[in-house]
Amino acid sequence: MQTFIKVIEIWIPNRSRTQLEFGSGLYGAYTEFKTASEQQCFAYDDGLPGKAWAAGHPLVLTQFEQSYFKRTEAARKAGLTCGIALPIFSGDFLLAVVVLLCGDDAEQAGAIEVWCNSDEDASNLQVMDGYYGNLKQFESISRQLSLPKGSGIAGKAWESGTPWLLEDIGKMTGFIRSKDAEQAGITTGLSIPLLNHHTQIYIMTFLSAKATPIAKRIQIWVPDEQGEQLICQQGYSKTSNNLAEMFENTTVRKGEGALGRVWLTGMPVITGGASAVYNPELDNLSSMLAIPVIQQARLSAIVTFLF
Repeated sequence: MQTFIKVIEIWIPNRSRTQLEFGSGLYGAYTEFKTASEQQCFAYDDGLPGKAWAAGHPLVLTQFEQSYFKRTEAARKAGLTCGIALPIFSGDFLLAVVVLLCGDDAEQAGAIEVWCNSDEDASNLQVMDGYYGNLKQFESISRQLSLPKGSGIAGKAWESGTPWLLEDIGKMTGFIRSKDAEQAGITTGLSIPLLNHHTQIYIMTFLSAKATPIAKRIQIWVPDEQGEQLICQQGYSKTSNNLAEMFENTTVRKGEGALGRVWLTGMPVITGGASAVYNPELDNLSSMLAIPVIQQARLSAIVTFLF
């Protein structure tokens, strides 16, 4: 089973915190692109990671040619056509930038969106930008929508202030695009709120099809009421419909394993199979991306993508 995302990178501030340098990555078979990337550095407002740092919110770049993307030739050779950069801040200070790279494929269906409100309409979310692959009709419909707080998965994430995972979208009355999603083959949605800004709200939404999911497994981990350990709040896997229940007795303490390290440091992590959420008896998964969701300089959740 192929995933919608082809390459994942984490870019971190250097020792002087004036440039971004390569931290880690998942490249799969894209070894030449990996070689072209590992020695790169990005200044503030330079390249896709640097632009996301300067903007202070997620960016979607749907065309590399004649853009600020710095590795256009290497991406073209690899068949990569789109980049999404997710900056992770604690207050005003950047911790890391997660970059996701996708490639156009006629057989792939899915979307990654950035929703935000505006000064003119602070009470509603609209698509600021997004990558929809070959889902042109779904893209057209999505860009015309305006979502109030609590409406759709983006509005739910805004209302709750926590990541929101929704399965069987086509059958859900609470998803405003359910019929359109069903026609497009989209089955699962994940929204991650980014609430660092005082007035503007940014929600990053991943929409996944069964044939080419965003990841093979997605989980949302949150601190318990005592703030002593992480628990699995929600989960999705193509092979396990009750993933959250399967992990209900699994807890992670700060500093313990990959997830505990994310909680301890506030930094995103890419690992192989050795993590607190990896169980070879459930899925044959080998790699994980863990993204912290930080609000008011405190961890509110960790979202994991397993591949």
